[in-house]
Amino acid sequence: METILVLLHTESDGALGKSAFETIGAAKALGFDFAVGLVGASVQEAANQVAASGAAKFLAVEGADFATPRYGSDAAAVEALVKASGATIVLAPGTSRWNRVLSGVAQRLGGRADTHVTGLAAENGALSVSRWYYRQRMEAQLSRTQRPWIVVIDPGSQAAWQGEGGAATLEAVAVALPESAQRTCVTGIRTPAADAQTIRPDADLLFVAGAGWTKKQADGETHVPEAEVAIRSFLNLTRASLGSSKSLVDLGGEGQAVLSFLTHLNQIGQTGSTPRHPKGLSTCCHGEEPHAVGWRFIKERRAISLDANCGWARGKADVLYVADAFAVMAKVNELLSK
Repeated sequence: METILVLLHTESDGALGKSAFETIGAAKALGFDFAVGLVGASVQEAANQVAASGAAKFLAVEGADFATPRYGSDAAAVEALVKASGATIVLAPGTSRWNRVLSGVAQRLGGRADTHVTGLAAENGALSVSRWYYRQRMEAQLSRTQRPWIVVIDPGSQAAWQGEGGAATLEAVAVALPESAQRTCVTGIRTPAADAQTIRPDADLLFVAGAGWTKKQADGETHVPEAEVAIRSFLNLTRASLGSSKSLVDLGGEGQAVLSFLTHLNQIGQTGSTPRHPKGLSTCCHGEEPHAVGWRFIKERRAISLDANCGWARGKADVLYVADAFAVMAKVNELLSK
């Protein structure tokens, strides 16, 4: 019988993030007994949040050394938790903190790690996972015999556990950090201004800008400055996340006018990311397969395009607005401002 450890870390406020509850939900859906391992400066509040989740026990590595992400201390903490729990399978959310260390921990423990897992299933006591390959165009189902098996679950791919809080009893796990694990020191965190931040993974809406925003319009002229104002206004009013087609991102390398706030980090599609927002709005995009593949996990898809025969009209969008995106977004922003 497998021994399951759900591995979580606290956020900067000492609580658990959304992906932590999704990992708890995935563990409960499997039907196995599981323990929860927590890492952070102080984890009692986080443990109380999932006290009623049905976990058999709560293991804790806490202290000032584990307040912020750092490979040396995080790897030591995870290794200690896995050994203390006797876990054969470790389920963890695919956060930037865990993605940095878990493959290395699997190597230390003589196990294996699989990342970007989007599905889990248990049959006759055996676990299998599924994930996408080749830029989300092929799905594979995997199982492993090596233990411990560390399974890193993509945020947004699982239903989050919902339940009342409680009072969890923690079992402390001591970790003696060598000097080599303490050399890195976090002196502060820099974040972009609110209006400069365009990538918001937890946003309810993904707004995607296509190359049409920079093309000549009905008057025979380009209107890139106006496009920037319209898109920025919409993002600020809705707190949506911004995506882009590859063609629009690449225009900068061709010497053409581009949207100044776009980078390759905004790119979605066959050669970009595949976000998981509940809703998506595509504007000035053709909607063909290389781009639409990035929308695979968007639950509700809408698009604005002047071409009634574009890819979005061929079953790739739930709703297609055949209209001028400049005019539509100007009206939308007007309504949102009120």
